This record gives sequence, structure tokens and C-alpha cells, in this order.
Amino acid sequence: MSINGLSRRALLQSIAFGSALSVASSIPGISFSASGGKLTVRFNRDMDSLDPGYYVGGHPDNDVNWCCMPALVHYDYVDGMAVWAKSPFVDRVEVVSPTRIEFKLKSGLMWSNGYGELTSEDVAFSYDRMAQSEWKGDYVAYDRTEIADKYSGALILKQAFAPFMTQTLSSGTGVIISKKATEAVGGKFTNDVPATCGPYVMEWKQGQYVRMTRNPEWTGTKPQYDEIYCPIVTEDSAAALAYEAGELDVAQISSDTYARYLKQVPADSKLTVAGALQYMWLGMNIDNPKMKDIRVRQAIQHAVDVSAINQGAYSGTAELSSGIVCPGLVGKRNQTGYSYDPAKAKALLDEAGVSGLSLTLRTLNNQERILASTIIQANLAAIGIAVEIMPLDSGPFWEMGQESKGDTWKDMEIWLMRYGSGPDPYGAFQWFVRDQVGIWNWERWSSDEFEKLYVELVAVSEAEERHKIAIRMQEIMEETGAYVFLTHEPEVFVHRDNISPRFAPSGETMLSYFKA
Repeated sequence: MSINGLSRRALLQSIAFGSALSVASSIPGISFSASGGKLTVRFNRDMDSLDPGYYVGGHPDNDVNWCCMPALVHYDYVDGMAVWAKSPFVDRVEVVSPTRIEFKLKSGLMWSNGYGELTSEDVAFSYDRMAQSEWKGDYVAYDRTEIADKYSGALILKQAFAPFMTQTLSSGTGVIISKKATEAVGGKFTNDVPATCGPYVMEWKQGQYVRMTRNPEWTGTKPQYDEIYCPIVTEDSAAALAYEAGELDVAQISSDTYARYLKQVPADSKLTVAGALQYMWLGMNIDNPKMKDIRVRQAIQHAVDVSAINQGAYSGTAELSSGIVCPGLVGKRNQTGYSYDPAKAKALLDEAGVSGLSLTLRTLNNQERILASTIIQANLAAIGIAVEIMPLDSGPFWEMGQESKGDTWKDMEIWLMRYGSGPDPYGAFQWFVRDQVGIWNWERWSSDEFEKLYVELVAVSEAEERHKIAIRMQEIMEETGAYVFLTHEPEVFVHRDNISPRFAPSGETMLSYFKA
């Protein structure tokens, strides 16, 4: 794998976008950005699935769902702090006690495709289903929904859990789906959503664009834009060129573009850092025969130069990571128990009797990950480990560790991974519990102590105690040898200065709230 191959691909896509300035009218899916009725926003990958119980999540899945699907609450901000606020779908949401949240839906909000009105039965169905889904960690405190009448009800929690409103209901997994429509298609769906209900309806052309236009049946508050057009631009360099050429109004940008724009932002533009609730690491499959000896994994921990990755792949704009809890949250670690020490790494390999080891490093095929991978490749070569880099598009990448998607997980050795978090530390830990092995815990370890502490993290409300619990949980992860914690990447957007955007704390766009 060479950087030349990626650069050529980026160049070709850049040329395609640049050419659109002169031939836009003849290319389907490419049009000039315009003020007023239309907003043009980069999506950096295609949608995986819009089913909130069985999807990758994050961007762009949540961005689309928040435009086209109901929820009880959405993210808002007060003095820069993320809070929950009632959504346009409800007349009332009230936390009446630590374990009871009452709601009343607005009447007359209609599902598409003839599935009738949005009701409290849909709310109960959605959240009961979430508690049994791949994202059940978000609903660990949820017990049931009591239905009072067609539009009213109450969510009942098993125990008090303050982050439930912001971590669970405000996030992408707080989306409500149609009970009748979902049951009609067998209980699950992907991007062919059986019924939507929101200010926008969606048109999707796989690999090319998502177009959202006003829902003619929507009776709630009208959003700013008649149309939100989202071309799928996977290459960061192409996205920057497209923005500078005027083809995009809003674009998420790479770290090197961010560093460049900090020196000189494009004319009539602003930069917004949407948050740094991302955590990136080098993962290792402890079940793979090559990785079973913990001394091999520990050698890799000592061999990787995290500072070099930040400088070389992220232009120094990311924060170095010591765990999975993100900056500003309770439980954030300030250091790891290992350090960059190639001599110690070699000694560990010698102690394990390992020589001539070759590994495959799997990564998403984007500029920053490829650059990070090449630095890791060089680091491991210095201690005698040969690394082949395997870049993957988003579809096969996000499926590779899931047992339900095939047998690729058996061949996985090491990989670059990044997850997003919500504004509470428990959200990051949910993916590493025992139930997630073969789903999202691709390192495939489990620990009785970790399981116990996870339950305590949910139950305890005192900040100092939660901090101690989260610190110990990250120590347990490190002690497996299966992690090299790398960075907390900022989610940075460039946008026209006449646009007032809104982002989730984890960096997704809340497009129906954008204003001009």
C-alpha cells in the first residue's frame, strides 16, 4: 500500500468536483450551492442504515434521521453546554422524578406510506425495541413505557440515571419509528425506511447523494431550507476543493485542512469545532493466533509513537488520548501505563520468542487513517514486525468484526478504529462489555471486574466516584494489551458565514435547525 494510490484517487475526485463548475448542469447529482432555499452539505460517507437499533450510527445516519424521523427531545445548547430540549414533535416533556419522564405528543403528525398518526404506541414500541437491540447499552437504565392515551405516556427507568435525557433520548438512538410499518417489513430495515415522519422527506442515490426536501404532510414548524442536498464526498481533499469552488455550503474538513484554514480561512466563511467526543485507537484481536500472547500486544503498545501520529496524520490538531473517555468528561485519563519505548518493545518480543511476525492492519480508506497507518507500519518495522496496510471502504470496514456479517473477524489482527461518544462517559464503555463481543467489541476480551464496574457507573451519581470507576475501567482495557490509545479528533466544519449551524456534541449535523 502506498500513499500514491490514495493521492491519485483523491486527485481524480478533486478533478471531478472542479469540473462541475463548468458542466454542473450535465452531471446528475451535482449542482451549484445556492443561498435561500437550498443548503448543500458534504456527507463524508454513504449511509449504513437508518434503523436506530441496528446501525453504525453517527454521521450521516443520525443527520438524516433527525430530519426525517420523530424524537421526544433534541440537543440544544445553553451557554455552550449541551442540554436537552423538547423536539418539534411534542407539546410536553417533563422529568417529574428521577425515574419518570412524562410526554405528550403533538396530534396530527402523520407517518408516510399510509401508516397513520404518530402515537404513544410508537414511542413504547421504539424504546422497548431499543432495549433489546445492538444499541441496548444506551437503554441500560430504561424499564418500560406506560401509555396513558393516544398521545401521552411516561418513560419509567429502573433507577435514577441523570444522563438518560442527553446521552440516550437526545442521541440518534432516541429516534422513534413506526410500530405498524416496522412490523410490516419484518421488524428491521436498513436505508429503505418503511415510514418517516418529520419536516423532510428523503431521496437517496447510493454512493452519490442524499437529497432532503420539505415534507408536504408536515404540520409542525417549517425549517429554514426548502432542500438540503448532500453529495457523498469521501475524499477530504476533494471536499476542501469543492467548498473553495463554491459547490458546498457546509463541509466537514480534515485535520490538515483545518490547520491550513486556521492560518487563512476562505473568504466569507467560518470554522466551527463541533466537538472532540471521538476516541481513536489501534485495536488487536486477542483471539487471533498471532495476537494471543499478551507480550506481543504489549510490545505493540510500546512500539507506537502516538505523538508522531498526531503530527503526521493530524497536523498536531488532535488531542492525544490515554483512554476512551473524551476531553471534558468525568473519567478522562491523563496518562497511560505504557510509553513509547522501542527497546522495551523488542525485549517483550524476545521474551515471547517471536520473530519474523507479519500483520495486516485494516483501516478506513481516508487520508488521515492511511497516514496514521503508515506511521504505525514504520514503528512496527523498527521492532521487526512487518505490516501490510489494508484500506477498506466504509461498508466492508464496519462489517468486518461482526460475526453476523461473515467470518472476516477470524482473520482480523490489528486495525485502526474510531468511535464517537455522547456527553457522558458510560456511553463509551457500552461497546466493550461481554455482550458486545462479536458485535462491536472486536478485540474480543471480557472481564468480570469490568462488567461489575459498568453496572456501578450507571448506578452511581456522585462525580468523584464515577471518575474513579471510569479510570479503573480504562486501566482494565489497557491491561488486556489490546489497545493503543491514539487521539481525540476534533470534528471541524467550514461553512458560509451567513449560516448559523447546530451540531450534536458528537459532531453530527442537526440540519433541520440550520438557519440563514
